[in-house]
Amino acid sequence: MELDKDKFKNYMDAFLKQNSMLNLISKNDEKYLWEKHVFDSLSIEACFEKKYITNERGSLLDIGTGGGFPSVPIAINYPNIKVYALDSIRKKINAIENIKQELQLENLYTICDRAENITQKFDIITSRAVAPLKVITAYAAPLLKKDGVFIAYKSKRAEEEIDDAKSILKKFGLEIVDMIEYELPLEENHTRVLIVIKKK
Repeated sequence: MELDKDKFKNYMDAFLKQNSMLNLISKNDEKYLWEKHVFDSLSIEACFEKKYITNERGSLLDIGTGGGFPSVPIAINYPNIKVYALDSIRKKINAIENIKQELQLENLYTICDRAENITQKFDIITSRAVAPLKVITAYAAPLLKKDGVFIAYKSKRAEEEIDDAKSILKKFGLEIVDMIEYELPLEENHTRVLIVIKKK
């Protein structure tokens, strides 16, 4: 994946400016903004490489986007995808809106609302560190287009979460097509997992 380093430097500067006013991530995490948040967000690249999703077009909804992870890094890196950052907390959405304006991200849209109030359907849905898989899947499933893909960013406890979510997956006709493991570029071992879920 070829990253536009200047764009990401500008993005991180803009993010830190918002963070100084709003505490979107902890001060301690600021030191690891790239490793823990931006790099993690961009791990979705594996799903493009494996052709589960396409970066040519389409729409992506990020549920519970918080400070804009993974929505904003994805919007920067994949300009052909319309990325919708959804959060019910107004100050977080305002911060993303400010970052969007500063970076002139025309493919990024913000929605201040709860997932259950959304009626539009999407090609791709993401969610990172929001809720257990069984909870977040119940919000994501009704918003997926036919053949849509839900990508849940999870820790190495993903297997347990999948066990808990079996009945919800069955209820909505979803199947897990892959679990992609990767490491964050930190000194200590930090395994993360993308759970790739498809609507049958």
